[in-house]
Amino acid sequence: MTSTAPAGTTGSIPDAARAQRRILRVLVASQVLSGAGLAAGVTVGALLAQDMLGTTSLAGLPSALFTAGSALAAVAVGRISQARGRRPGLAAGYLTGAIGSLGVISAAVLDNPVLLFLALFIYGAGTATNLQARYAGADLADPRHRARAVSTVLVATTLGGVAGPNLAAPTGTLAENLGIPSLAGPFLLSGAAYALAALVLAVRLRPDPLLTARALAAEQSSTAAAAAPAAPSHGGRRGVVLGALVMVLTQLVMVAIMTMTPVHLHDHGHGTAASGLVIAVHIGAMYLPSPLTGWLVDRHGPLRIAAASGLTLLAAGVLGATAPGDSVALLALALALLGLGWNLGLVSGTAIITDAVPLATRARTQGMVDVSIAIAGATGGLSSGLVVAAAGYPVLALTGGALALAVLPAVAATAYRR
Repeated sequence: MTSTAPAGTTGSIPDAARAQRRILRVLVASQVLSGAGLAAGVTVGALLAQDMLGTTSLAGLPSALFTAGSALAAVAVGRISQARGRRPGLAAGYLTGAIGSLGVISAAVLDNPVLLFLALFIYGAGTATNLQARYAGADLADPRHRARAVSTVLVATTLGGVAGPNLAAPTGTLAENLGIPSLAGPFLLSGAAYALAALVLAVRLRPDPLLTARALAAEQSSTAAAAAPAAPSHGGRRGVVLGALVMVLTQLVMVAIMTMTPVHLHDHGHGTAASGLVIAVHIGAMYLPSPLTGWLVDRHGPLRIAAASGLTLLAAGVLGATAPGDSVALLALALALLGLGWNLGLVSGTAIITDAVPLATRARTQGMVDVSIAIAGATGGLSSGLVVAAAGYPVLALTGGALALAVLPAVAATAYRR
């Protein structure tokens, strides 16, 4: 069956299943590129600020600027996608991230801290766009396989995310050969990767998944055709609140504990190699389980997996709090559970939001939810240092694990109302 193309596409479009397969291939390609761009820049952002300012007091500012820029971009990408479709929204977001990367390089060459911080803020658009791409994978997906589509997009980020940091040294050498400070080298990769991701989406993301989903829904409604299997409803506005709560809590807890784990390791005499290993395990656990998580959400429903995310984060907090400071293995296991809990929460929360929001307002609502996620991450990062300074890392880990349990009564209340 073919359908009339919606605005922004050409000719006639294939059926939803064929279109979805093409869309996922394009999204995977763009996510591999953007993952490299994201990871490369984040790897050296704090070091570049420290080197330029000659002090460590503001070295944490790049992370805050990434987050602030990400929050603003999430709104912008959501609104553009709502009005024009996913293709222009995501392409514009990645292009903005590329411009931010070029700004960072210019700031390094000019030794201009003000320009650096402005450019890092703009660079944050790439982070928001990378996260919002998961929604594009769900627009045309069969409701029974929606979470697996989201997880496919998420796991693609891992490929680029692993490659990006490992290219920091070669890109630094390339930068020096070009007369650019070596620490700005990874932003050469970021700029190119984000620009290529924008190009791939602008040229290849056809048909546009959101516009096509709207057109197919309108056609089915007007012709009274047999509808696709209905997605389970999680209560409209209540579903949006629940999905947002799940993702906000998991982001807050994950960022808070992750941020201070390297500091905890350092305080117990471990070097950067140990910290790097633990964080690498953590990042792998954040993304690599995505296909399994998607299958579990589709098979058992997002509410059960959302509850599992809270329990997994609690286990991570308890293990992190009780693990001896000299045990890299146990702390790595705690961070692996932390990453897994985040993954369970993100995939299930995304599925709940997508099920609950109608196509007419879906992109705008998703953008606003991602703003909340970005703010939660910033809050977790900023508050974690204060908690550790006042009470220690074990208290932070236990507090985070206990906070994650707030997911359970929210899920139970939603399930009861159904």
